[in-house]
Amino acid sequence: MSSMGASAEENLETKQMDERSFSISSSQGQQQAPPYVHKVGIPPRQNLFQEFKATIKETFFADDPLRSFKDQPKSRKFVLGIEALFPILNWGRSYNLKKFRGDLISGLTIASLCIPQDIGYANLAKLQPQYGLYSSFVPPLIYAVMGSSRDIAIGPVAVVSLLLGTSLSNEIDPTTHPEEYRRLAFTATFFAGITQATLGIFRLGFLIDFLSHAAIVGFMGGAAITIALQQLKGFLGIKTKNFTKKTDIVNVMHSVVSTAHHGWNWETILIGASFLGFLLFAKFIGKKNKKFFWVPAIAPLICVILSTFFVFITRADKHGVEIVKDIKKGINPSSVKEIYFTGDYLGKGFRIGVMAGMIALTEAVAIGRTFASVKDYQLDGNKEMVALGAMNVVGSMTSCYVATGSFSRSAVNFMAGCQTAVSNIVMSVVVFLTLEFITPLFHYTPNAILSSIIISAVINLVDYQAAILIWKIDKFDFVACMGAFFGVVFATVEIGLLIAVSISFAKILLQVTRPRTCILGKIPRTTVYRNIHQYPEASKVPGVLIVRVDSAIYFSNSNYVKERILRWLMDEEEQGKGDYQTRIQFLIVEMSPVTDIDTSGIHALEELHRSLEKRDVELVLANPGPVVIDKIYTSKLANMIGENKIFLTVAEAVAYCSPKLAEDP
Repeated sequence: MSSMGASAEENLETKQMDERSFSISSSQGQQQAPPYVHKVGIPPRQNLFQEFKATIKETFFADDPLRSFKDQPKSRKFVLGIEALFPILNWGRSYNLKKFRGDLISGLTIASLCIPQDIGYANLAKLQPQYGLYSSFVPPLIYAVMGSSRDIAIGPVAVVSLLLGTSLSNEIDPTTHPEEYRRLAFTATFFAGITQATLGIFRLGFLIDFLSHAAIVGFMGGAAITIALQQLKGFLGIKTKNFTKKTDIVNVMHSVVSTAHHGWNWETILIGASFLGFLLFAKFIGKKNKKFFWVPAIAPLICVILSTFFVFITRADKHGVEIVKDIKKGINPSSVKEIYFTGDYLGKGFRIGVMAGMIALTEAVAIGRTFASVKDYQLDGNKEMVALGAMNVVGSMTSCYVATGSFSRSAVNFMAGCQTAVSNIVMSVVVFLTLEFITPLFHYTPNAILSSIIISAVINLVDYQAAILIWKIDKFDFVACMGAFFGVVFATVEIGLLIAVSISFAKILLQVTRPRTCILGKIPRTTVYRNIHQYPEASKVPGVLIVRVDSAIYFSNSNYVKERILRWLMDEEEQGKGDYQTRIQFLIVEMSPVTDIDTSGIHALEELHRSLEKRDVELVLANPGPVVIDKIYTSKLANMIGENKIFLTVAEAVAYCSPKLAEDP
């Protein structure tokens, strides 16, 4: 009964408010009694320290990472601190044989995929093949201990390998100075790890969100095209030393076409094309039926085994087929002394490392969040950054180059039924056994197979469906996507990345400096006021212009907001002259979307008030938020406008204007 009574009261109040909306009675000409007006609440003032503390907390500690430490004894806090740094100590207590069975199968599956990929990716980074395997041995072990994702598979990835290969080779020629090139690679890896760990420790992970999804889609697609083009040399058996070292499509295709008459090897093309067809067919089977996910996972290893055996028995290497030759046997040697901590290469290694670290971080966090949402568990982005940074710092000291989460391997890991990060440990053990005992068997592996494996691996990075969806949703996002794509394809990876970041920032600046504004009208038979373009049935109130500002008002947009509101007013006045409508006497600014305002914004409202006074138009504010109303009163703007012209709702503001409009002759 009480709820029914409350509902009846609400309906009555709504009806009364509707009746108080502007209406001019031709029969009675009597002024309605002034409606009850709800005052806009002014929040209690916070001192400077409290305000600063709240801002810092929301900026850097929005997830309240110390929640579990509250009301705990010191001994328990120490244990929780250790578990936070090494999550394996937490989930390891409940680990059992059933989980290990899933992790064992997953680890073996991704190991069969990563071994041939690692050899190819090392070639993409212009390093010797063993360095790709090294990077799938130590980093996954570190991540398994410190990482919080259950599904990420760690190792070298195509995009980062390409980025390192192009950036490092611009500084040092890997053919003439292989030792210095390798040292610079370790230096870049060290600083990539430092960058990642620093972002995590200081909780600056939100910085990677400035690279928009659209920009990432374009960048990855462009990188995939570039990577595939880079493989044409090995795929076609081109041996010329004059093959371009640039990555853009124009130079690469010119080198390919110019060597068509004398530089291609038909045996190499036959091997590469045959096994590329097999790899694509295996991918098709895996997509067609999810039960056969293991088919595309083991297909690269099968290709390596079969092609190596074929080259060995036919001695195709004697007929111009390029082979891998020797892969150094044994596990990672120490590389601590090879890192440049002084000299000219220190700055270059730092610059390349920061760039590679950010790209690797963006890819890993995106992959981790994707699979965490599927399995419905929380992923701490800052912990992930610390784990990724630690593994790359340790990796740089153990002859590894930048490792991160691989989407293809993580997808296989997920579909194979992984339970925990132990699948990375299993993969690492298999790579260890490969380094110790199996590497000599890769001697006759043709380079064309590695090219085919890389081409088939990066095809999925060209996500044209995502690009089409971006076009449908947001045209500006599509510009960012295409800018990044064409920047990578027609220039360099670095320029493509720069374009992606620049367009992402340009979008932010455009939204900040040019916020949306709209005119509101009254929805029939309600006291609700909405955008007249979204709701054509909404009617304007004669003599009143209601404008909504859909953004905080800062120094960057305050002048635009003021001028845009005045333009709305001039447009309405011009329309009113032709339609013989009531002259605009009140301007109501709906401020509920205005989350904040600074001194420039206050100054803009003061100027707006003065401009309106000259036009004999009254400024009325509706529903300013707590931060905004506090600053309005502190700045004395409330006194200038009039405290009686600040209302809780647009309906109350219109009700205030109605009697005055009725008095107007």
